[in-house]
Amino acid sequence: MRALGRFVTAWLPRTLLWQTFLLVALLLILSLGAWSQIFRYFQEPARARDVAQMVVSVVNLTRTALINAHAERRIDLLIDLAALEGIRIYPAEASDEILPLRGSRPLRLLTDEVRRQLGEHTRFASRWKALDGFWVSFRLDPDDQFDEYWVMLPSERIETTDTLGWLVWGFGALVAALLGAYLIVSRIGKPLRALARTARLVGSGQTPPPLEESGPQEIAVVAHAFNQMAGDLARTDADRALILAGVSHDLRTPLARLRLGIEMSGAPEDEVSAMVADIEEMDRIIGQFLDFGRGTPQEPPQAIDIASLVRDVTEPYRLRGVDITVAVPDSLVAPARALSIRRALANLIDNALRYAGEDKPLTVTAGVMESEVCIEVADRGPGIPENEVERMRHPFTRLEKARSNTKGAGLGLAIVDRVMRAHQGHLDLLPREGGGLRAILRLPAGGSVASHARMPEDGREANDK
Repeated sequence: MRALGRFVTAWLPRTLLWQTFLLVALLLILSLGAWSQIFRYFQEPARARDVAQMVVSVVNLTRTALINAHAERRIDLLIDLAALEGIRIYPAEASDEILPLRGSRPLRLLTDEVRRQLGEHTRFASRWKALDGFWVSFRLDPDDQFDEYWVMLPSERIETTDTLGWLVWGFGALVAALLGAYLIVSRIGKPLRALARTARLVGSGQTPPPLEESGPQEIAVVAHAFNQMAGDLARTDADRALILAGVSHDLRTPLARLRLGIEMSGAPEDEVSAMVADIEEMDRIIGQFLDFGRGTPQEPPQAIDIASLVRDVTEPYRLRGVDITVAVPDSLVAPARALSIRRALANLIDNALRYAGEDKPLTVTAGVMESEVCIEVADRGPGIPENEVERMRHPFTRLEKARSNTKGAGLGLAIVDRVMRAHQGHLDLLPREGGGLRAILRLPAGGSVASHARMPEDGREANDK
């Protein structure tokens, strides 16, 4: 049963519209079938009585005509009945070859009613010798079993001939009902799809246009509540961005004075360098707060040279003496926001240097992988356990073993992940062969990427550019 349930679930449509439509269609088909059976059950006895009365009348009139007709005129009478009324009459004999009627309920009801009125001796057949029809036996004298005749009525007088018409009308009613069911369900599915689209926009950090608060009362109430929630989230996000930006900006001025005072204090050089490094780390944290507080970038996407951008971002690190290897093609054009991608790449490099150390090699590559433009930063640090990857995308999050290290605010990867979602891309955090972390920025390639700009695998094809 479980296997059957899984099979049925796998073949069912996934959308509410089609699931509800199929359910309503099934209910309509079952209802139509049930009503047709109910109609037949109660209509068949009435029809059987009407047809039986017609058959009895024909038999009685035929018997009366035969009894009252002159013996020399009976043959003419039989010929006239066959020609004018389609009624054939033949003498019954014991050696007659007959085929019984079918055992359907309408015919049973008919024969029972005819036999009740004509007598228990009445016989029925669907074929007499080689002639097909509705055959009924009768006697001129009920007590004379040797003076028996067969009378044949055309089958179309007995059976229902408008079956096709009933089927056409039934099918038309079913189609109309299904069309109405589709329209009803679509009125529910359309606002739900709009709600899902708007929810995805809210989830990606964007402010969606308000939903229409119309339609059925339940849908309108949900739309109103969602619009209110989206508005509250937008105001909260704006307030958070304003607070972060204001606090971060106000902190940089006293930090600049503090650094100037330390450099002019005359303290030993190693102490000055340590304090200046702490101030620079605080300044980087403030920069991350500013980046996080900006929210969704307002810069419009445009075609930029990713290869040139990677070289520009990594060059200052090379001048600082960082062991960094860069492997990029000569040109790699893709639609993106240049400032946001610069910030994301710089955050990845800073994160790698913070956890791997500046004395370990760092590899930055760019290229095309599976129709996406990829920028990879690979280090030889401790890496990120697979079960911690999703948590590390959240703001103010650090690895457990890095909690004792107070450097950083845990915003770097959260900022990168937000930037990638704003580009309809994503950030991959993968383990590196031999130890370390591979942080990959994946951007939609668009239609302008050169096909030869293939992404090197794990930096093994890296060449200094």
